[in-house]
Amino acid sequence: MALILQKQMHNIITILLFTLIIQAQSHEFSKQLSPNSLGLKKQKLTHLHFYYHDIRSTTPDIVQVAEAAMTNTSKTGFGSVSVLDGPLTVGPERTSKIVGRAQGMVASADLNDFGFLFVINYIFTDDKYNGSTLSVLGRNQVLLPVRELPIVGGTGIFRFARGYMLTNTQFFNVSTGDGAFEYNVYVFHY
Repeated sequence: MALILQKQMHNIITILLFTLIIQAQSHEFSKQLSPNSLGLKKQKLTHLHFYYHDIRSTTPDIVQVAEAAMTNTSKTGFGSVSVLDGPLTVGPERTSKIVGRAQGMVASADLNDFGFLFVINYIFTDDKYNGSTLSVLGRNQVLLPVRELPIVGGTGIFRFARGYMLTNTQFFNVSTGDGAFEYNVYVFHY
């Protein structure tokens, strides 16, 4: 009887060890999930309206950090890169209520036209959007009256965000480089 019990214990231990070894070696790269498992309910469409202020004069919130090493004969400043951290406000005046900040990089990416690569996060600080972000990655051809940029993601309330934003120039001072830009944002999120 003891021999049979000993063999059964040996078999059970062998099976358990084999199972643990298999589990330790079976990593998953991907698996299907239910949106409900992440708390995703009904998709919403939100419209945001705000202004971004680009200040290069007094206390700059955008600074150039790189320029092309080659002799640059491009009228567009091709190859220059700037980093920004500027306020988002409810109105076109810089003194209006701040609802967030725009932080990221802008690069002159067109030899012939004023076309800029935008890699920017819009960080919201007001009310229910506090701590949520929207990420934009796209081309801004600044001389057009209205430009469209893609929203490629977001966090917080805007998790799984996708959409677009329309922007236009409210004012731009050529001598100082200061400007204000209006944004109308249309974003799908959960």
